Amino acid sequence: QVQLVESGGGLVQAGGSLRLSCAASGRMVDTYAMGWFRQDPGKERLFVAAISRTGNNQDYGDSVKGRFTISRDNAKNTVYLQMNSLNPEDTAVYYCAARFSVRLSAVFTTPGEYNSWGQGTQVTVSS
Repeated sequence: QVQLVESGGGLVQAGGSLRLSCAASGRMVDTYAMGWFRQDPGKERLFVAAISRTGNNQDYGDSVKGRFTISRDNAKNTVYLQMNSLNPEDTAVYYCAARFSVRLSAVFTTPGEYNSWGQGTQVTVSS
């Protein structure tokens, strides 16, 4: 398994932008597909974005399509989530996730498909 540490969360006004980072440590990080999820207290963890091992394939949750962009830099063992046009409904704790993948282009969109998680970073969007 890999260890994941998120950063970049904070307070931003509606319409603003944030970039989250997820630093991964461990062996062969480039064999892991990665994803971002978010969660409100007492609610289920929701899919935000996913990226394949090589970064050539991405998928997004419907609520963030066109506003968020996931990317990765395997040389730095880091995955990013660029969030633009933020609105108060984006307020949540954001979690980075990873799982080993044999397939280079596979993406995974449900929490149960991942076995490594970060501690989360709070994103708060004020109206």
